[in-house]
Amino acid sequence: MSTTLITCDFGVDKDIDGKKSGYLRVPHSTHLSAYGWIPVPITVVRNGEGPTVLMMAGVHGDEYEGQIALDRLARKLTPEALRGHLIILPAVNGPAAKAGLRTSPVDDGNLNRAFPGNATGTPTQMIAHYIEEVLLPRCDYLVDLHSGGTSLYYPPTLLRGKGHTPEEAQKLLELQQAFDLPYAWEFTSGGGPKSTARTAMGAANRKGVTSVMAELGGAGVVSKDILARTERGLRRILHWLGMLPGYKPDQARGTRVLHAEGSIYAYDIGLFEPYKDIGDPVNAGEEVGAIHFVDAPNREPVTVDSPYSGIVLCKRTLGQVACGDAVFQIARDANQE
Repeated sequence: MSTTLITCDFGVDKDIDGKKSGYLRVPHSTHLSAYGWIPVPITVVRNGEGPTVLMMAGVHGDEYEGQIALDRLARKLTPEALRGHLIILPAVNGPAAKAGLRTSPVDDGNLNRAFPGNATGTPTQMIAHYIEEVLLPRCDYLVDLHSGGTSLYYPPTLLRGKGHTPEEAQKLLELQQAFDLPYAWEFTSGGGPKSTARTAMGAANRKGVTSVMAELGGAGVVSKDILARTERGLRRILHWLGMLPGYKPDQARGTRVLHAEGSIYAYDIGLFEPYKDIGDPVNAGEEVGAIHFVDAPNREPVTVDSPYSGIVLCKRTLGQVACGDAVFQIARDANQE
């Protein structure tokens, strides 16, 4: 285990059956708190032999369904119902989650761009290091819950790699089937133990941990339907892993597997009018929206064209745009080569 300055209210590394909740303590000395620490809530549930799974949300603090789903799971799950070892971090980027921001207000850190982290760095870097070097080496699986946050919206979508071995590829497919979200975004490159990605999924790849991620809504709100799908999916995953033997999964609804083509960007400052919605078909060269200049009388809007064909997987939720803002993400069916 690499050295870390983060401590825990209890022995997270102890193989003792039961349920414990408390905080990871991220040291942070400030003018008002010289010996202070930043709290990151953690619950560990263990009962006998079985897989070790890390489930986390709040990597970005303005992504809410995963935080609520994991908070509820941490409160409701009893050791008697579980087989194996489950680590739950419902608000892993504690400062960002508390502020409802994508990045930490303490150090402006984007946790999902901070891996492998730094044991003695900023708070965000210390959290990334703790996940990659302390928690993940103990784990078999990682489930990382996200959404489009304040500026974007995704339909419930699982994200996964292809797997760098046939065995991992099969596990990833079965995790996708277990979560049973309407869409799955399958990556066509990257992954594996040599991954250089600065994301939690990249950290899992480096540690040999089978990982999936999910995008669950966005727009800075909580969707009742997406929250229900998230909670259902988490329990279905635990059941598939043999960790919730008493759970009775309902019939699968099916998943449409996609490959991302790319994002469409604004090149002007103004108000964006989308012509497309989630799931709509798009052809390369088609007009998908317009940018209006309401502060410039008689200036005609500028249209935004798609360089890709496929369907809309993600869209911007904010009306104001600036040059460099993504307004859509386009994907195509995985079987369309």
